Amino acid sequence: MFWGKTLSELFEQGGFVMYPLLLCSIIAVGVAAERIFVLFANRSAYQSFSRALEEKLSSGGVSATQKWLTTIIHPLSIIANCSLKHAELTQEAREEIVNREASEQIAMLEKRINWLSIIGTLAPMIGLLGTVIGLVEAFYQIEQQGGQVQPGDLASGIWTALLTTVFGLIVALPTLAIYHFLDNQIAATTLRMTWISSRINEWLAKESLAKSEGSS
Repeated sequence: MFWGKTLSELFEQGGFVMYPLLLCSIIAVGVAAERIFVLFANRSAYQSFSRALEEKLSSGGVSATQKWLTTIIHPLSIIANCSLKHAELTQEAREEIVNREASEQIAMLEKRINWLSIIGTLAPMIGLLGTVIGLVEAFYQIEQQGGQVQPGDLASGIWTALLTTVFGLIVALPTLAIYHFLDNQIAATTLRMTWISSRINEWLAKESLAKSEGSS
């Protein structure tokens, strides 16, 4: 119960603008649930992964490490595997390939989260539109009655008109919060992919230097 009314009663009282707000909320819930699932399915503990990667490289070399990486499915392992797969190339060429792979992984993680940003921005505007329409209707009724209205009638019209703004904000606030959470998590994953690529480049450079010193 809200303000002495059920949600269905408030929905009906808000008028036709409540329907696009309902549609926005359904889309936001669906997209948020699907994107959060994808994010957690692709999550990885950077510290433990980087330590395990260094141990595998030191003990087994490139071939054994690649075999181990194929058993792990998340963006960090994909980037590491891509970098090792092209270990024979120059660092510049290898980084170009890794950057392309990283951008594909980022695009996969970012898929549809812009919908949340759009809904978070659009929902308050839809609610405000409903409020303006409600106020116009309330003042039109006052004009039709020749200005002979009771304060309670005016308050009732304004109260009803403000409902859509309230529901617009109710839709927008959690939607924007989830959007920024997902965006921050993706940014962190992007940074970690860069770190993993740098670590592998460092290891490959040391290996190349050690081989050249050994042959001389």
